[in-house]
Amino acid sequence: MQHRNFQLFIGGQLVSLIGTWMQTTAQLWLVYKLTNSAAVLGLFGFASQIPMLLLASVGGAVGDRYNRLHGVIATQTCSMILAFVLAALQLTHRLHEWQIILIAFLVGIVNAFDVPIRQSLFVHMVGKEDLPNAIALNSSIFNGARVIGPPIAGFAIVWIGEGWCFFLNGISFLAVIGALLAMRVTHTPPERRKESTWQNFIQGFRFSMADLPIRSVLLLLSVLSLFGLQYSVFLPIFADSILHGGAKGMSYLMSSAGVGAVIGALYFAGRTSYSGLARWIAGTSLACAIGLIIFSQSKFFFLSLAVIFFVGFAATVQMAATNTIVQNRVPDELRGRVMAVYATMFMGVQPIGSLIAGGVAKRVGAPDTLTIFGLIMLAAALFFLFRVVLKLRQAPAESPASAS
Repeated sequence: MQHRNFQLFIGGQLVSLIGTWMQTTAQLWLVYKLTNSAAVLGLFGFASQIPMLLLASVGGAVGDRYNRLHGVIATQTCSMILAFVLAALQLTHRLHEWQIILIAFLVGIVNAFDVPIRQSLFVHMVGKEDLPNAIALNSSIFNGARVIGPPIAGFAIVWIGEGWCFFLNGISFLAVIGALLAMRVTHTPPERRKESTWQNFIQGFRFSMADLPIRSVLLLLSVLSLFGLQYSVFLPIFADSILHGGAKGMSYLMSSAGVGAVIGALYFAGRTSYSGLARWIAGTSLACAIGLIIFSQSKFFFLSLAVIFFVGFAATVQMAATNTIVQNRVPDELRGRVMAVYATMFMGVQPIGSLIAGGVAKRVGAPDTLTIFGLIMLAAALFFLFRVVLKLRQAPAESPASAS
């Protein structure tokens, strides 16, 4: 927090992300209210995330070729416009489920550019030495907003309706856009390359897959994204049909996961040593898998709140540790392209998981679907523990711990 640019960025992000979580909560509830369908919830998740899989490589190339600060300002402005469009449609009673899904898809396109560019901007704000702390603090802010936004949305849905959640999200983007405009970041024009966007992505992918620590943690992160994080798609079903909590109950579940995530991010940010990250990734992945299995079969609201708290904690520590390993091992000239690979393998596979989750839940129900996903994640975590962590301990020079 000693860096002025990072102070501005974090302040603006906190306000904006509260609005983003309000919109996410209201969208999920509105889709469920309009359709009462697990399959449509899965389709909504797919539409909002599939652009990350298809376009993150383009976003990474843009981040490496052009001014990253200007890029983030542009993406945040587009997100603000889409929030106001969503609000206008709902407040005039013209919003249908296909429009919600379409706007979610357009927001996903914006995020496909925003995520790799914004991740690449961190090093310009704080330098490489403070990068791990900046990553963890940014995760804390993201999940801190996740604690505040859903409860506000839950009460707002009951009192004034979903449309005002979308409108307030649009207003919140003014904070982060103002903060970005106030930042002073020196832009060094990169060397112009003749490679295509696809070739740039392949360069980042080859580097990532050739490096054992990066390859291992990214593959496990993909499993977390594909299966472990799909519980969020079904939260309206669990909150309403299983735990009988309605919109407020859903917001409390989202906030409980957010509280766990905040504590996990703050814990990671407070670490003075970043050794042993591979072991932390293995442990938190196991904890997340076990928590997901328990949550999937719980019929008690407070037990579900407690378990989802630990899932949020474990998933966030795993994500922060993975990001730290990747960012510390990548050369700066490849940073945007490798972060595009990171975004693709993390956020890009989520839509596939959402479609799978919706299809499976249509046949066996949401609880059993999450149980199956938890068991898959448990198997992947055990494989990582016994086939990767132990191998890295035998070769300290190649371990992620030594790199971070």
